[in-house]
Amino acid sequence: MQNQHFDTQAVHAGFRCDPGTGSVAVPIHQTSAYLYKSSEYAARIFELKELGWIYTRLQNPTLDVFEQRMAALEGGIAGVATASGQQAEFIALFNLARCGDHIISSGSLYGGTVSLLKNTFKRMGVDVTFVDMTNPESMRKAFKPNTKAVYFEALANPKNEVLEYAEIARIGHEYGVPVICDNTALTPALFKPFEHGVDIVLASATKMLGGHGTSMGGIVVDSGRFDWGAEPKKWPQFTEPDDYYHGMNFHAAFGNLCYAFMLRTHWLRDFGGCMSPFNASLILQGLETLHLRASRCAQAAQTVAEFLAGHPKVSWVNYPGLPSHPGHALAQKYLPKGCGAILGFGIKGGKAAGQKFIESVELALHVANIGDARTLVIHPATTTHSQLNAMELRAAGVPEDYIRVSIGLEAPEDVIADLDQALGKAAD
Repeated sequence: MQNQHFDTQAVHAGFRCDPGTGSVAVPIHQTSAYLYKSSEYAARIFELKELGWIYTRLQNPTLDVFEQRMAALEGGIAGVATASGQQAEFIALFNLARCGDHIISSGSLYGGTVSLLKNTFKRMGVDVTFVDMTNPESMRKAFKPNTKAVYFEALANPKNEVLEYAEIARIGHEYGVPVICDNTALTPALFKPFEHGVDIVLASATKMLGGHGTSMGGIVVDSGRFDWGAEPKKWPQFTEPDDYYHGMNFHAAFGNLCYAFMLRTHWLRDFGGCMSPFNASLILQGLETLHLRASRCAQAAQTVAEFLAGHPKVSWVNYPGLPSHPGHALAQKYLPKGCGAILGFGIKGGKAAGQKFIESVELALHVANIGDARTLVIHPATTTHSQLNAMELRAAGVPEDYIRVSIGLEAPEDVIADLDQALGKAAD
């Protein structure tokens, strides 16, 4: 069947049944290596003259189903699985920007991503300019001749910033630069970046995609729409002879798949950040219910946000579904299926009250994760974003009174009751 709906793709994309056994569940190919049919065949697949199973650091049949399914759900042409979301971010950007190059990024990011871009990439000779992408025109001053990527989070964690995605993509393309979006918080169940001009999507599969807090993983999906051959001198890694493979021109050999092929053959191979087949199996099970979980969590988050907005111990609430949110109009435009599971609020009493609140919850869990089946709470300023300085904390939307909540699948009434009692104890 062609043109299947999202719900159907979440269950079936990339796999019908195992050809050897007829198993309708995706088998876990827990192997590191594969038997080669002949010496000639082995040589051909190692030289990329023929596709075949080489080594699980590069590809694996269980991971292949996950990659195909994610490509289908996002609407792309190819997916590459990684060991974590951080690894997905790193290789997605490193595939484009090398020593002496430049990246433009939103300043509203997960704390670990800020560290990756500000510190790790700097050590590798890659310059990163952080801009306020709520005003896409502000990007123009940041572009340089060596700019190789525009990067942002679909819904910034934990600032919940909603952006004018189509305009960001349009400006990036005006300067001949691919646009990359981290879709971790929303997932394709609620938001499809490719429909708004984004070229490459990545995500932490550890979060809502897997959905149960059991397995680390990441994914990069290429839309296949960016034309690497339009300015070949700007993308020598794709359009010029490659020393890794005896002068192969990846763009000539693989066309619009060259970006994904290089992710796999260079950076999975060299850095080794591959996903475990067992983790891929668990995350695939999560994907089968993604459309149900993402929608349910978003609905519950809206209910909890509305409750908190009227609570006397709460000074402010950050959720795009509320009319008070600065990005509410954009959320209505881009996120009609829901604004995700993450909400934040300011607790009266500041940092001390926030810590007492965290220690007083009885149902919610104090965990550094999001997108779980369980409701999770954390104080970002002292944990997930603790490595940021004061200016970076402001840019990320993390004041000292900020409590982040990732809403799970429990009854919203029970979550509300737990937050209410914890707020009461925090005020004592």
